[in-house]
Amino acid sequence: MTQISIQRTVFNKDQFVKVVNINFNQLINSQNLEETPSFTLEDFFQLYEDLFNQIPKEGNINSHQYILQKEADYLGVQINKDDLQALLNEITDLRQELLDSQKIVKDLQITSLNSVTA
Repeated sequence: MTQISIQRTVFNKDQFVKVVNINFNQLINSQNLEETPSFTLEDFFQLYEDLFNQIPKEGNINSHQYILQKEADYLGVQINKDDLQALLNEITDLRQELLDSQKIVKDLQITSLNSVTA
């Protein structure tokens, strides 16, 4: 029978962690980690501002309507289209009143200027 001699190196716990990498870093592709860009909240809002006009107003996905509904769901707010339309109508009426008032002021200024020069 042949005798085979085996030599082994034994480490105590403190020596073992100094010699052997126990973090499993070998399993992570470090090249992919370096290529992954960091994306901050500030980056998100800047990109949103840049893309704002390219986003369709309506649609079930990828639209302002989708974003609005998603935010309303998150905030627990119910969007009532009738209330929204009533507010838009009121804004339109107020804008018209403002334009009418500005025209009256302008006409009064012109009348006042003409009476002074006459």
